[in-house]
Amino acid sequence: MKVTKFGGSSLASATQLKKVLDIIKDDPERRFVVVSAPGKRNAEDTKVTDALIRYYKEFTSDKDVTQTQQWIIERYRDITEELGLKETIIQEIAEDIYDLTNLPKKGNPFTYDAFLAAGENNNAKLIAAYFNQNELEARYIHPKEAGLTVTAEPSNARILPSSYDKIEELKDSNEVVVIPGFFGVTQNGDICTFSRGGSDITGSIIAAGVKADLYENFTDVDGIFAAHPGIIKHPHSIPELTYKEMRELAYAGFSVLHDEALVPAYRGKIPLVIKNTNNPEHPGTRIVLEHSNDHVTVVGIAGDSGFVSINTSKYLMNREVGFGRKFLQILEDLNISWEHMPTGIDDLSIILRSRELTPIKEQEILKQLTQKLEVDTAEIEHDLSIIMIVGEKMKSHVGVTATAAKALSENEINIQMISQGSSEVSIMFVVSKDQEEKAIKALYDAFFSNN
Repeated sequence: MKVTKFGGSSLASATQLKKVLDIIKDDPERRFVVVSAPGKRNAEDTKVTDALIRYYKEFTSDKDVTQTQQWIIERYRDITEELGLKETIIQEIAEDIYDLTNLPKKGNPFTYDAFLAAGENNNAKLIAAYFNQNELEARYIHPKEAGLTVTAEPSNARILPSSYDKIEELKDSNEVVVIPGFFGVTQNGDICTFSRGGSDITGSIIAAGVKADLYENFTDVDGIFAAHPGIIKHPHSIPELTYKEMRELAYAGFSVLHDEALVPAYRGKIPLVIKNTNNPEHPGTRIVLEHSNDHVTVVGIAGDSGFVSINTSKYLMNREVGFGRKFLQILEDLNISWEHMPTGIDDLSIILRSRELTPIKEQEILKQLTQKLEVDTAEIEHDLSIIMIVGEKMKSHVGVTATAAKALSENEINIQMISQGSSEVSIMFVVSKDQEEKAIKALYDAFFSNN
C-alpha cells in the first residue's frame, strides 16, 4: 500500500493531471493521493496559493476582491474544461472561493489559514472528480473527516498524536482516497495550516497513519542531486539517502522536500521515494532508515545563506558556571531561536537566521552581553552562509574534514567556523555569503569529480 503525494508543478494544468491519472492507474497499490494546490504552468505564471494570499490581503484591507476571485476560479475552470469535467465541480469550487469572504475579517488568526487551504482543498475535489470520470473509483476526504487534528498554531500547525488512530481507519476504504495537503483542523474546528510547503507533511502523516509500505513524493525532478543544479552543472543524482542525511540536506537548502515532512515517516519507519511526474519510470531517490549497501562517504553538499553570528569573548569563560545558560536566556527573553553554537575556551558564538533579528534586538543583545555577562568583546557578524557536507559513512572514514578544508583553502575561501555534531552525519562550514557558491563548487570537485 502506497501513499502518493503530488506537488504543485505536477498539478498545474490539465496536461499534468493526465500524467497523474496514468501514474495512479499504473499501480493499484497507490491507494492514497495527497495533493497540493495548482502550481505555476510556466515561469511567468502565478501559483494559486500566491493568488489566495493576494485575495486575503485585499479582503482584510477592504479592497475590491472581484478580479482576484475571478482569476482563481478561472484557473480551476481552465483545468476542468480541458478535462471535460461536469459543470457542477467548478460551481462547487467557485462557491467555496466566494464563501471565503464570509470569514471574520478581523480578530480571527485562522482566517488567513482558511484562505490558503482553499487551494489544496478545491484541487482535491477536482482531482477526485477527474479520477471518477475516468474509471478510477476515488473519494475526496476533507482533513477533518480523515482525522488530521492539529494544534491551534496558525500557519505552524502540528499533528496531535491522537490523530493517528483515526487516520488508520482510512485503510478500510475500497476507493482511491484523495486528501488535500497543507492543513488540518483544530479541536475547535478551525482550519490551520502547516508551515509553507506543508503538503509534504500531510503526505508523511497519512503514510504513517495508514502504515503504508511506501510514501511516494512526486515533483518535477528525477530525485535529489548531490548539489544544487543551479550551481553545479549536471550534478550526480543520489539513488539512496537515510532520513538523517536528508534532514541535514533539507535544512541546508535542499528544497525538494519539506524538512518537517520527514518526521512522521521516519518515526513510522516508512521508506520514502522522490520521483518525477514527468518521468515516472525513473527510480528517483529513496530515503530509508539505513543504507541498503555500501555507499559513498559524502552523499551531498548543500549551502544556505541568511545567517548571522553573535560572537563573544571573555577571559576564563570556561570557568564561569552558567555562562552559556545566561547567554541563551538573553535570546529566549527576546523570543529568538538559534541554530548552532561553536565554542572555544574563552569564546562562544551563536549562529542564527538573520530573520530572527531586528536592529533593536541587536542593540539589546549587545547591551546585555556587555552589562549582564560582562564579556570582553561582543559583535554581530552579518551576511554569512553555511555549507554542509553530508554522509553517514563519514564517521568511518578518516580525512573527510582535511579533504574539505584543503579544497576550500586551495580556492582561497576563508572558513569562519567549523562545527560537527556527535553523530558525524554532517560537517558544517561557515563562510561569507559572497563565497557560498565558490565553496560548494570546490567541495563538490573534491568529493565527486572522480566518482
